[in-house]
Amino acid sequence: MHLFKNFKQISSLFLIVSLFTGCNSDKEHNKRNTKPNVVLVFIDDMGYGDVGCYGATGFETPNLDKMASKGMRFTNFYAAQPVCSASRAGLLTGCYPNRIGFSGALFPHHKIGLNPDEFTIAEMFKEQGYATACFGKWHLGWQKAFLPLQHGFDEYVGLPYSNDMWPHSNVTGEHLAAGVSRANMPPLPLIEGNKVIDTISSLKDQDMLTTLYTEKAVDFINRNADEPFFLYVPHTMGHIPLGVSDKFRGKSEQGFYGDVMMEIDWSVGEITKALKQNNIADNTIVIFTTDNGPWLNFGNHAGSSGGLREGKTTSWEGGQRVPFIINWPNNVPEGTVCNKLACAIDLLPTLASITGGRLSDNKIDGVDISSLFKGDLESNPRETILYYFHKNHLNGVRKGHWKLVLPHTWASYDTIPGNDGHGGKRIKKTIDEPELYNMMRDPGEQYNVYDYYPEKVEELMDVVENARTELGDLNVGIAKGSENRAIGKLKE
Repeated sequence: MHLFKNFKQISSLFLIVSLFTGCNSDKEHNKRNTKPNVVLVFIDDMGYGDVGCYGATGFETPNLDKMASKGMRFTNFYAAQPVCSASRAGLLTGCYPNRIGFSGALFPHHKIGLNPDEFTIAEMFKEQGYATACFGKWHLGWQKAFLPLQHGFDEYVGLPYSNDMWPHSNVTGEHLAAGVSRANMPPLPLIEGNKVIDTISSLKDQDMLTTLYTEKAVDFINRNADEPFFLYVPHTMGHIPLGVSDKFRGKSEQGFYGDVMMEIDWSVGEITKALKQNNIADNTIVIFTTDNGPWLNFGNHAGSSGGLREGKTTSWEGGQRVPFIINWPNNVPEGTVCNKLACAIDLLPTLASITGGRLSDNKIDGVDISSLFKGDLESNPRETILYYFHKNHLNGVRKGHWKLVLPHTWASYDTIPGNDGHGGKRIKKTIDEPELYNMMRDPGEQYNVYDYYPEKVEELMDVVENARTELGDLNVGIAKGSENRAIGKLKE
């Protein structure tokens, strides 16, 4: 792949230039740029237990651990939904994904994507004069109308959907034989702007993705250090098939997945280094989180839910509770742990509040949690979390320390996983009656206390009924509520 061969030389040149031109002080930069820069690093399929400061074992994440020690780590932060496309739609629009028509993961055959009527976090920043860029996995529609440049980003390099949506074996990288599942998928495109510039056609190509996105991010920082910028880095890894550069292959005790996490940590370190070399670290908000929990049936190629129940594509805690770390020098208090509820849909309104940006005329579900970022841990900006999944199924709600799990069916990981890139089978499970869990005492959701706290059940059912009225719930036959909006569709 020609892009991979030449990119390192280009990014190294930019780094050398920045070392000679980046001698201005933070104070001088802040005079020119009074609004903070924002870097948002978003990982794929990384579990709650896959960062050192969250209990990871078998590999180290020194850059992320330092980021947490110098900033704030959340223990009750939730992805918008427990799967790729829906999660990203929520992050970028501040809405529960089902409000804007998103569910599950989009595939190459889909002709839908992010509706242009939705106001994204990139558009919010762009209105304020920010330079904006996305380097990584998009997964909100692959046709031109749905790509990042049409939704507020000035620059884009990355994959339009997941890296397993290709006509190759995820284990060997070989082209699949006709008739085999996924064999008729198109080549996996690498896109720059709105154009396909290359294809990912081997596992070796997959190995280069984390480095490519990182070098693109560093280059963008170097070029935009004198103006406010929003940099979104949604890494492809650690989605299967796993890929890691030679810099980290074989370096972790845990194995391949640990190597991948070490390279993700390196990426955060490179971005942090670029901010410091350009003397803008003190005026930059850096956020690290992930789109959903681990894909546990891939065994040693999957992450860890950190003791939480189940994983990706489930509404149990392991599917949707994720790591979240924020660093913002002189604003976020160092070494703080926040136990309050928060969600990825809160980032848009929070960053708009911090930077003075406007919000959408459409209703959103996110709330301003900047009080938590600034250390007011007595504040309680988010009271509830809705656990929607599938088409429009409300599988649970949380309020404070209490979680009510509603009757629903899911694909459980409670069986023998696969290994070395092979996915194990999952088993269908159903609960027919509501279950109540105290998240403070029982984050693993092992002890149903429904019969002991009828007053809590009643309180949480009020949240359920309001959600069903507004957004619907297919678990009880309500296809849509009064305030759902349509997903974007290609014009005929």
